[in-house]
Amino acid sequence: MSASKSRHTLGSRLGHWRAHHAREARASLRRLAAAPLSTLLTLLVVALALALPASLYQLLDNARQLTVGWGGQAQISLYLRMEVPAPRLEPLRAELAAQADIADARLITPARALDEFRTLSGYGEALDLLDSNPLPAVIVITPADIRPAAVQALRDRLVTLPEAEAADIDLAWVQRLAALLEFGQRLLWALAGALAATVLLVIGNTIRLGIEARKDEVNILGLLGATSAFIRRPFLYTGLWTGLFGGILACVAVAAFFFWLQAPVAELAQLYQSDFRLEGPGASGYLGLLGLSALLGILGAWLAVGRHLRALAP
Repeated sequence: MSASKSRHTLGSRLGHWRAHHAREARASLRRLAAAPLSTLLTLLVVALALALPASLYQLLDNARQLTVGWGGQAQISLYLRMEVPAPRLEPLRAELAAQADIADARLITPARALDEFRTLSGYGEALDLLDSNPLPAVIVITPADIRPAAVQALRDRLVTLPEAEAADIDLAWVQRLAALLEFGQRLLWALAGALAATVLLVIGNTIRLGIEARKDEVNILGLLGATSAFIRRPFLYTGLWTGLFGGILACVAVAAFFFWLQAPVAELAQLYQSDFRLEGPGASGYLGLLGLSALLGILGAWLAVGRHLRALAP
């Protein structure tokens, strides 16, 4: 009999707990809807504060993937003298490829170099007016040891070959871009932290205004012995809805931004004979953004209500 009564009591408490959560969730939505202009302004501020770092993060990720696609391995372009005869080109490439400190050697003949330049530059008619091909043969060399000092030493040795005119390390621009991306990444984290604090302050101020509007009710609940969790609950739901709806607007803004950039980025990639496509955050990215926005909303509300509860404490 007592066990049955205990189960009945526990079931009743759980039912009351669920009913109170559902009631406060609906009531907090109604309170937000009752002030549409102020709610919309708050949601727009939250959305912009979330959309900006999310968009920058995804752009940096696209740039990082682009550098991987272009290859992060060091290569040395060995430009040969114009007087090097054509029959000597392939044997020279084979000799270089057989060396222990060279992983691969690829020959670009003057004719092939001219064809590639004609395709990429668009100056086909002007090139037809040339009496001879002005481009030298190039051997693109992949070092076996990719450490900067080893690559530089290999480049210095290759440039002393009798057939060599000059040698360039093609990784330099990739290293500069990687350094810029690292700087951008750190700047992004600083910006994201500042904007996350902005979201907390905006939502916290919204909750603070809600507490002020219901100050008498909150004080009476405290005097009647209501628990801190009971008093917090309606305001936490307000923070949750504010963060969640702000996150939805942020997702819409990010999706619209990447949709707007798709066409010009695809056109630019086509000019460089690349199949690169700008990628958006994807489903997981949007879900993560929604989860983060909801978490910031709850945290901002928790901090605001906690400050008021501490002021009520005897």
